[in-house]
Amino acid sequence: MTTIRQLIQTAPTKANELLETLADTSNNAVKTRERLLGDLKYELELLAKLEEEQLFPVLRKHKETKDLVAAALNDNKQARKLLAELEQTPKGSEEFGPKVAELRKVFQQSVRDERKDLLPAILKALSEEEAQAVVERIEDVKAEVEEAKRAEAEQRRTEQRQERDQAEKRLSEQKEAADRERETREAARQNAKRVAQAAEAAAESTRKMARSTAETVQRVATAPLSTGSLFFDVMFGMWGMPLGSSLMRSSDTSAPKSQASTQEEEVIPLAEETLIVGKRLENGGTTTVRRYVVEVPTEQQVTLYDETVVVERRRPVTDQVTGETLTELTVEMVETSEVPLVGKGVRVREEVVVRRERTKRVETVRDTIRRDEVEISNASGRSGNRQAALAYSSK
Repeated sequence: MTTIRQLIQTAPTKANELLETLADTSNNAVKTRERLLGDLKYELELLAKLEEEQLFPVLRKHKETKDLVAAALNDNKQARKLLAELEQTPKGSEEFGPKVAELRKVFQQSVRDERKDLLPAILKALSEEEAQAVVERIEDVKAEVEEAKRAEAEQRRTEQRQERDQAEKRLSEQKEAADRERETREAARQNAKRVAQAAEAAAESTRKMARSTAETVQRVATAPLSTGSLFFDVMFGMWGMPLGSSLMRSSDTSAPKSQASTQEEEVIPLAEETLIVGKRLENGGTTTVRRYVVEVPTEQQVTLYDETVVVERRRPVTDQVTGETLTELTVEMVETSEVPLVGKGVRVREEVVVRRERTKRVETVRDTIRRDEVEISNASGRSGNRQAALAYSSK
C-alpha cells in the first residue's frame, strides 16, 4: 500500500526524467522536442491538479500546514508560467534550451521544498487514516485520468488507421487510373499502327493501279492505226505509224507526266500522315541518404551521498540509568559512499523520410506531317465548275 511519504517522493520522478531528456535534445530535433514537451505538460498539469484538488484542501484545515500551501501554490503558478513561455518558444531556436533549464531548476527546487518542509509537516499534522485517505483519492483520480488518456490515445490510433486506409484506397485508385491510362495509350498506339498499315496498303494499291494504267496506255499508244482498207492505209501513210509517235509530237515535253485512263471511274486515294507521340523515362539524378554512427561527448550531473560515522561525547540527558552498564559492549556502524553506475539506452531521436513525389506537366510537341492533295485542270475551260463540283461532293 502506498503511503503519503512514498507518494510525495516518487510523484515527480517521471517529470524529472522528461525534463532531463528534453534538456539533452539538440536544436535540430524539432519533432522530438514537440513530443517531449507535450508529455511534460501533461505530467506537470496532472501533478498540480492532484495536489490542488486532493491534498491542499486537507492541508488548509490544519494550522501546521496552512502556510505551506500558499508557497506550494506559488511554485505551481511559476511552473505553469515557464511552461507557457516554453510552448511559445520556437523548438529549433537557441532560446529553447535555456528556458528548459530554467523550468527544470524551478521544478526541482519545488520538489526539494516539498520533501524538506511540506512532507514533515504533513506527517506531523495528519493522522495515519487521514493521510491514507488522501493517498487513495489521489490514486483513484490519477487512475481515472490515465484511463481517459488511454481511451483518447486509442481513439487517435483508430483515426490514424482510418486515415491510412483512406490513403491506401486513394493510392489504389490512382494506380488503377494509371493502368487505365496506360491501356488507353496502348490502344491508341495499336490504332495508330493499324492506320499506318492501312495507309501503306492504300499507297501500295495506288502504285499498282498507276503501273497498270501506264502499261495500258503504252499498249494503246504503240498499236498501229488502220482504216480497215489496205489501199487507204497506204494512201494516207497510216500503215505502221504508231499512235504514240503522233502523240509525242503533239504533246508538250515540258508538261508533267499524265496517265490516260480508259476506265469509266478511277479512285485516287488521298493519304495523310498522323503524328504519334510516345514517352520514355530519363534519369534526372539520384538522391542518396546514408545513415552512419558518430560518437559525441556528453555529460550528466548526478547527486551522490556519502555516509560517515561520527563519534562524539556529550553529557547525559538524565542521570537515571537505562540499559546495561558496567559491561563490555561493541557497536559497529558501516560507512557508505555512493558511486555512479553508467549504462546506455537507445531511443529514436528523430526520423528521416525519403519519398518520391510525382508532378504533372504538359508539353506541346510540334512537327510536320505530309498529306496528299489534288489539282484538277480541264483543257475545255470548265475546270472551275469541276473543282466546285469536287468540293461540293467532298462536303
